[in-house]
Amino acid sequence: MSSTRRTAIVAGVLFLVTEVAAIGGLALYRPLLSDAGYVLGPGADTQVFLGALCELVLALAVTGTGAVLYPVLRGRGEGAAVGYVCGRLLEAAVILVGIVSVLSVVTLRTRAESATGADGASLVTAGQALVAFHDWTFLFGPNFVLGANTLVLAGLMYTSRLVPRPLAVLGLVGGTLICASATAVLFGIYEQVSVAGSLAALPVFAWEVTLAVRLLAKGFDEGGGAGAGAGTGGGSGSAVGDRTAGAAAAAV
Repeated sequence: MSSTRRTAIVAGVLFLVTEVAAIGGLALYRPLLSDAGYVLGPGADTQVFLGALCELVLALAVTGTGAVLYPVLRGRGEGAAVGYVCGRLLEAAVILVGIVSVLSVVTLRTRAESATGADGASLVTAGQALVAFHDWTFLFGPNFVLGANTLVLAGLMYTSRLVPRPLAVLGLVGGTLICASATAVLFGIYEQVSVAGSLAALPVFAWEVTLAVRLLAKGFDEGGGAGAGAGTGGGSGSAVGDRTAGAAAAAV
């Protein structure tokens, strides 16, 4: 098996991991995110810890896609390839900040067990602030930054023809829509977790899943530049031909 084919397989697996981990984390966080008085209730701490673990896996997979695909992408546009890697690192960092904010709510809940009435009210306020902090990280990480990363990767895939152009166009549409949706949420046009928000996230979700399946099943289009990168990249870049595309759809 060639190094380019191995790269495609690893990238495909990582993209699928990001989707599963993102959806799992959001579902497991639900009791904490939807209950304003979580810090004073019985809690579902084990479930939240599992959600945090899912998001940690998500952050690692997001970082991994950037690292795996860089040697392939740099032969098609080194500046854009570096930007993609940095964007994925930024996305992972924002996800990690969101994890810390959620786990801090769990810490407040354990302390609330011995709190007085006044202390309890303060803890509820603090818990709601931390949940709001998580919601903002969710908006800027798996929405704005993800959308930008998707546009960069899909653009490189489109110009280099490493995957069929209709697939790359799906990524361009998905990245544009998720950024537009995040802007709408930012200005209060609709809630992030809503029908409109979910519909806007569908194309980027479809892009990542379809790209993952394509990479696992067929790899990169050899005529699109797997060999071309070998002539221009040098070193490890000459052996590989593309990088992981897309972004965790739904998310954190």
